[in-house]
Amino acid sequence: MSIVLPIASMPHTAIRRAMRACLAILLLLAACDAPPPPPGPSEGTFPSVERPVANIIASEFSDEASREQVGEAAEVMDLMQIAPGDVVADIGAGNGYYTMNLAARVGASGRVFAEDIMPDTTERLEKRVSAARLDNVVVVLGTPEDPGLPARSLDHALLVHMYHEIENPYALLWHLRASLKPDATVGIIDADRPTREHGTPSWLLACEVGAIGFSQHAFYRLGDGKSYLSIFKATQPRPKPLDIQPCRSAP
Repeated sequence: MSIVLPIASMPHTAIRRAMRACLAILLLLAACDAPPPPPGPSEGTFPSVERPVANIIASEFSDEASREQVGEAAEVMDLMQIAPGDVVADIGAGNGYYTMNLAARVGASGRVFAEDIMPDTTERLEKRVSAARLDNVVVVLGTPEDPGLPARSLDHALLVHMYHEIENPYALLWHLRASLKPDATVGIIDADRPTREHGTPSWLLACEVGAIGFSQHAFYRLGDGKSYLSIFKATQPRPKPLDIQPCRSAP
C-alpha cells in the first residue's frame, strides 16, 4: 500500500498530522498480520500437582474381607466421630465397602453420598445399594475435578485409599469444600509411601490439602500397620484457583 502526500505545499502542522495518520495506518496494518497473543490463565485454572499420579485400580480388586477383619471402617468412623443422623460423602466409593458401613452407622435419619467418577462403577454400586434396600444412600457420578455434591450439605467427607489417584486434587478439594458444612471434617486414608506406589506421604498430603485452606485437625496410624487417617477442617478462606500454591514432591 502506498500513500502520496503533496508535502511541499503543506504547512508544518499539517505535515505532522499527516505523518501521524500514516504511522497509525501502518501500525494498524501490522497488527492485522500479527498472530493473536496466547491466552492467559483463566479464573478457573487450577495448578497441576508436581508429583506422579497413580493409575486407578479397579474396585473389584478391593479385598473387603481382609479390611473387615481388621475393622478398618469401624475404626475410621469412630475416630471421625461419625454418628447417627450425619450426612457423609464417600468420595471414590468404588465397590461400596465404606458406603455400606457408613449407611449402617448414620442410620435412617442420616445420608450417605456414594460418589465415583467411573460410570460402570456407579452402576454396579447402585445395584448393590438397591439390593440392600438402603434408602439413605445416594449414588453420585462425579468428575475428576468435581464430586458434584450439594452445597453445604456434608458433616463428613471420606477419601479412602484413592487420594494418590486423583488427577488434580487441588480442583477436587476446592469443589468439595463448597459441599461442607462450617465445622465439617474431611478424612483421608492412605499409605505413607510415594504416590507412584499407591500411597501419599503424610507431609505431602498436609501440604496439598492445606493449599485449599484446610488445617490438619488430627492424625492417626491405623490398626493395619500400613495406613493412616488424616483429618482436616477448613480454617482459612478458600483461595481463588489462580492463587493456589502447588506443593513440591520432595521436602
